[in-house]
Order: sequence, then structure tokens, then C-alpha cells
Amino acid sequence: IGEVRGLADRGVKEVVLLGQNVNVYGRDLPGGDLVDLLGELDRTPGLARVRFLTSHPRDMDARLMEALAGLPKVCEWISLPVQAGDDGVLEAMGRGYTLREYRDMVAELRRAVPGIGISTDVIVGFPGETESQFLRTLDVVEELEFETVHVAPYSPRPGTRAASTMRDDVPWPEKKTRQKRIEVLQESIASRANDRLAGRTLEVLVEGRNRDRWQGRSRTGKLVFFDDTRDCLGRLMPVTVQKSGPWWLEGETQGAPALRGTL
Repeated sequence: IGEVRGLADRGVKEVVLLGQNVNVYGRDLPGGDLVDLLGELDRTPGLARVRFLTSHPRDMDARLMEALAGLPKVCEWISLPVQAGDDGVLEAMGRGYTLREYRDMVAELRRAVPGIGISTDVIVGFPGETESQFLRTLDVVEELEFETVHVAPYSPRPGTRAASTMRDDVPWPEKKTRQKRIEVLQESIASRANDRLAGRTLEVLVEGRNRDRWQGRSRTGKLVFFDDTRDCLGRLMPVTVQKSGPWWLEGETQGAPALRGTL
């Protein structure tokens, strides 16, 4: 809390709480957990946004969803790795949840926080993954329409259970093919999602310039470009979307005043 207050005093508008499994922060400490911390940071003067990652589906609970829904400075965005769309692969990974439980969690998040951006991670070619199991993962990506999907081919990590007890039996070329199939699908999903934002006005935190345009991020993490003659660095700008691609949006400010870190 002290660190964030110091950053806010120096003009920082957004902070990200980073942990391998950020959901369990504070459970081994007296005085509060992640939800309590988010509540404290939400009251930090000058701070505009808070994000946290990475969330483990096994440790998502109702209180955290309520914090996402009810705390104004906590962005409507979450990183919630699914890793695979097949229960057999999830069990082999030791993930601790089923696909049905994950689906229910996504549905509950979307009910609690309409318009929430959900980012996920997927591993393809995990030891023993069959073509049919991979196709179930492909189906889940298409069904749940994530904001972003970070996909990586499996590679053995020393010290992990998979590396020490499982045979890396999916050929590397097949792993790369599966990775590409998910990337192509997600590009199509992202294009459709961004097209639906045409005419919408988003709050954009300006991070800098890209050539002759300002660029920043919306509350759901979308990259937005716009033109403005004012010094917009570090400000929250209302930007109306005019054009889009799968990974970016472009819009205009319509002469609106730059907001100085208020919501």
C-alpha cells in the first residue's frame, strides 16, 4: 500500500499486482487478503486503475468477483488461464478444476462484470494430448471468445512433474501447427469483437506516442490509437472508436478535455 501511494504521489495512474497465483495473496499473512488489498488501493488518491494477474481458476471466489464488480478503480479485466479444453489434459496438468467448472466461472464473471475482458493462456502439445483433445481446446476458445489468448507449445521445464514423469510425445511440428490454428482462430474472434466497438467511447490511459499518434489502453486492455494536438501523456482520454483491427482500435477525441487521472 505504501509503495502504491508513493507511485501515485509521483503521478503513476495505473498499477498491476503481479503474482504467479495472485488470488492467494495474503492468505498466509495476518490482516487481509487480495480483496482487502484491492479495497485499500481503490481508495488511493491520484490512482486511476488497478489490475492484477495471474489468477488461478482454482482460487477464484465470490469475494474477488464482487471486488471486480464493485471497486471503481479495479479494471474490468482479468487473466484467467484455462490451459486446455479437455478434462483429461487438465487432470494430467494437475490444474485442479474441470472444464465445466471453468465455463461456469467465466459465465459468473460475465454476469457480475458486464463487458469484462478475459485473457487466457493455452498450452498445446502437452504430453499425451491427442488430436481430439486439442480440438476440444479449439472449441473452447471459439465458444468463450476471450479478449486475448496467449498460446504456447509445451516444452519440458526442469523440476516439474510433467518433465520428470511424462514422455514429451507430441512432435514439435505438430505442436506448432496446433499453436497456429489457435492463433488464427483467435485473430478472427478478436476482429469481430473489436468491430462491435465501432462508435463506442472508451476511457484510454495514454502511455506514449507511436510515430505521430498517441497510444494507450482501455480499461479492458485494448490498444487504442488517436490523434490530438494536446499533451495527453499519462492522462485518461475519452476516445470514440472509428476503425479497428484484431489487435488495435483507432478513434478520435472529438475535442473533449483531457482527464487528469479521475474516473
